[in-house]
Amino acid sequence: MNTNSNVDLVAVPRQPSEHVSRSPGSPHRPGPGGSGPAGRGRRPWRRPAWSRSGRSRRRGGRAAGRLSALSVYRRAAAAGAGRLERRRRGTPLSAGGKRARAAAQEPPVGQRRPGPRPQPEAPPQPEAPRSRRPRRSRRPRRSRRRAPLPERRERAEAPGGSPEAKRRGGPRAAGEAAAWRGLLRRLARLEDSRQRAAELFRWLVAPVAPGEFLGQYWEREPLLLRRRDPGYYAGLFSTAEFDAILRGGQVHFGTHLDVTSYAEGVRETHNPSRRPLPAVVWDFYQNGCSLRLLSPQTFSPTVWQFLSILQEHFGSMAGANTYLTPPGTQGFAPHYDDIEAFVLQLEGKKHWRVYKPRTEGEVLPQFSSANLTQAELSEPVLETVLEAGDLLYFPRGFIHQGDCLTDAHSLHITVSSYQRNSWGDLLQLLPAALQMALEEDVEYRQVPMDYLSYMGVANSDAVDARRTAFMEKVQSLIKKLVDYAPIDAAVDQRAKSFLHDCLPPVLTQNEKAQSVYGFPARWQDGGPCDVDILITKDTEVRLLRHSIIRLCNEEAGVMLYYTTENSRVYHKEEPKFLEIDPEYTDSIEFLLSSYPNHVCVDTLPCETLEDRISLATLLEKGILTTKKPLVQL
Repeated sequence: MNTNSNVDLVAVPRQPSEHVSRSPGSPHRPGPGGSGPAGRGRRPWRRPAWSRSGRSRRRGGRAAGRLSALSVYRRAAAAGAGRLERRRRGTPLSAGGKRARAAAQEPPVGQRRPGPRPQPEAPPQPEAPRSRRPRRSRRPRRSRRRAPLPERRERAEAPGGSPEAKRRGGPRAAGEAAAWRGLLRRLARLEDSRQRAAELFRWLVAPVAPGEFLGQYWEREPLLLRRRDPGYYAGLFSTAEFDAILRGGQVHFGTHLDVTSYAEGVRETHNPSRRPLPAVVWDFYQNGCSLRLLSPQTFSPTVWQFLSILQEHFGSMAGANTYLTPPGTQGFAPHYDDIEAFVLQLEGKKHWRVYKPRTEGEVLPQFSSANLTQAELSEPVLETVLEAGDLLYFPRGFIHQGDCLTDAHSLHITVSSYQRNSWGDLLQLLPAALQMALEEDVEYRQVPMDYLSYMGVANSDAVDARRTAFMEKVQSLIKKLVDYAPIDAAVDQRAKSFLHDCLPPVLTQNEKAQSVYGFPARWQDGGPCDVDILITKDTEVRLLRHSIIRLCNEEAGVMLYYTTENSRVYHKEEPKFLEIDPEYTDSIEFLLSSYPNHVCVDTLPCETLEDRISLATLLEKGILTTKKPLVQL
C-alpha cells in the first residue's frame, strides 16, 4: 500500500492504566458535500396560500403562519391525537429491539441487518414555529458549538493528492459513482471471494495496512484517517440517493427512519405514526432534526454490495446506518456501542469527540450504553472534524458524540460489525458440555455427603483439609469438562447464526451468466422455453462464494445452511438449509477445499455418477456456478 498519499493518521496510544481494546457489524458494524437542504441560511419553504392558517406574520424571526412537520406533530400531541415519542437512551432497549433499531443486527450493525446496529452519532434541531396551543414537549433548539480542538498526534501528513484521487483524475472528473465502479471492477477480477473481501477491507482502512490495523487498533484504540480526498467514497451513498429512497414509498418511521434531536442535554425521537412523505421528512430536517436511515442496504444496491463483500472479511455480520445532520445541530446524546464502528464521512463535515471507556467493565461491552450526560464525561482522547473522504474508527465501549458545525451539513455512514462475537459468546457451549459429562462420566454424578458442613462463605476462613481437597476436586472436574465440550459443534452453530445474519451475495456479470440466476428460462411461443439445465460428468463447477455454506451435524441429521436466498431485510427469512445425505458430506467438503478452482462433476467423491450429478443440482439454489455460462452447456 502506498503510504506517500496525502493522508493524515491520528491514533490515540493506550494509557498504561487502561485496558482499551477493540464495525458492526451490525453493522453492524462505518460523506461528501451537501446536496440536501442547507437548514440555516436557506429561505424557509412555505405552503401555498390555500393551506396556510391565518395571516403570515413574523414571530421571533420566523413566519407565524408557516406550518412545519414538527409544529403540526406537536400540535397533534398537545391535542391528544398523537403522542410525541420522547426517548432517552437511559431506557435501554431489549436485545431484539436494539437489532431492529440498528439494522440490522442491528449487530453490528451494525445486514444486519446489522446489524450490524450502530448508533454512533448525533444532531439537534432548531426552534419550531410557535403555536398558540400548549405543547407537551420542548422543541429542539440549535445549540452553540465551540470550535473543535486541534486533532491530536498526527502521525503522517504528505503533500499532494492520494493515488486514488490521481487515478480518478479528480473526485468529480468521471461522475460521482466513478470511484465506486472502478473499485468494483478491480474486485470483480479476483476469483476468490476471500481475496475480494480482504481487498475491500484494505481499501477501507488505507493507507494503514490491514495487518497494522488489526495489530495496533482493532478492539484497542481509535484511529482517524484524514485522506484529503473528498471523492474517496464517491458513489457509495449520497443525499441524492437518500432523497430517492424517501420517494420510493417503502420507508416507514421507526422501522427504517428515525427523526432525532439532542439539545440542552435531552435526546428525543420525533417519529410520527404516518408514512414519511418527503415533504414531511425534509421539513423536520429544515427545523434542525437529524435523520437516521436504518439498514440502508435494504434500499441501496451499492451499500448492499459493499456490506455483502465486507461481511466475509469480518466473519461476522456487517451492518450500517446513515446519518444526515443539518448545520449547527446534534441528534444523539453521548453514548457507547456494542459494535466495532467505522465512520465514513460521505458529505460535508462533522465535529467528533471520542472518550475512552470509563471503567474496566465498559471495555468491549456486551451491550450499548444508555444516554450519558456531559457531566459524566472526561476529556476526549480524540477530537476532530471529519471531512468528506475521512474515516474514524473506534472500538466498542468508546464513548462518542458528533455535532455539525454551522457552515455545512453532514452525511456519514457507520459500518458496524463484531456484535456478540467474543470468547464469552462462544463459551456458552459449557452447559452442553456439562450435560454430556453428567451423562457419560460417573465422577460428575458424585459429591461428598458432608460438604455442606465445611464449605460455604461462613467457612471460607477455616483451615480444613477437607476444604482443600474439595476445591482441588472442583478444579479438576472443570478442567476435565473441556474433554466434553463440543467445541467444533459450537463453532458450527455460531457459523449457522452468522449465515442467517448475512446479506445475500451480489453477483457480478460473470457470476450471473455462470449460475442459475442468469439462465434464460422464459415463456415463449405459448410455453416455457430453455428450462432444463444440462449437467454431465464433464461439467466443471465450484461454489459461488467460499463463505455461503456451512455443514452442521445436528440431531435431525446433516444440514447444509446457505445464504443465497437470504433477504436484504434483517432476518426477514428463516435460516435457509438443505438436509444432506451423510454420503454427500465428503463432496461438500471437497468443493470447499477446492475453492476457488472448478472441479469436474465426475471427480466429486460420490459412489455413482447419478449421485454426483444429483449433488450438482445445488446449482438450483445458486450455491454452485459453472465454469462456462449455462447457456453454453
